[in-house]
Amino acid sequence: MVIITAGQSNTDGRVSNQELPEYVKQRGYKHCMWSYGSDTVSGSGRFERFWPRIVKSNKKDRWGYDAIVYYMIDRRVKRDFYVIKESLGGTAIDTSCVSNNKMYWNASPQYLASTTAADKGGHSLLKAFTENIGACIDNELSKQKGSFEIKAFLWHQGESDKKMSAHYYDNLKALVAYVRNYLVKKTSDERYSRLPFICGTYSLKSRDRSEQVVEAMYRLAKEDPNFYVVDASDLTLQNDRLHFDAQGAEELGKRYFEQLWKVCKK
Repeated sequence: MVIITAGQSNTDGRVSNQELPEYVKQRGYKHCMWSYGSDTVSGSGRFERFWPRIVKSNKKDRWGYDAIVYYMIDRRVKRDFYVIKESLGGTAIDTSCVSNNKMYWNASPQYLASTTAADKGGHSLLKAFTENIGACIDNELSKQKGSFEIKAFLWHQGESDKKMSAHYYDNLKALVAYVRNYLVKKTSDERYSRLPFICGTYSLKSRDRSEQVVEAMYRLAKEDPNFYVVDASDLTLQNDRLHFDAQGAEELGKRYFEQLWKVCKK
């Protein structure tokens, strides 16, 4: 079982590990292996035992909603599974928006032709993400006994695209299509043209919530039977009114897991 995860700060993780739920601290992660890339840091096509962390040198011990997803998978499947993650705070899809370190998730052919992967000196987070997926397949997943299957793509992003929210529908649709097409070409498995995509919305109290971005997500969910939206409108935030606090991140992780498990049972 493989999960791919990507997005900006709420995916990267902004809650101190000191605030991990006690059940996570006590039981830990017995079966979750991950390959993590962020900014110029590469996942390098290799896996290690999961424990929440981020790249920021002064705030490495941080977690987000996905740490709860992985914990719940860990407890449910009771065997090794794999996560390939790419995340960086403050990053946009639309190149007309301000994006941290000038790195973007943009999937347009023109943009992708103009730059290389973020971890190779360029500005494309999408290339860094998919290239690491490919390297993980080549280096480890394809060499294991039995076949592997990527079950879903988890995503939380959009705050940085608020100023160009009218473009979010087209941009996110293109990103999902790019990742699906990449996986089909890489594996020759047509199932990945329908890879389940699960994204989350934002708290109503978020300073960077855009109703047009949220509407774009729900529009895509209506059009694509393998596109799912997890509501986060009622969840609690830190004092910055942007990042989920421990309670909000934990609940969001549980909601992602519920949707993911429904997908896995289909």
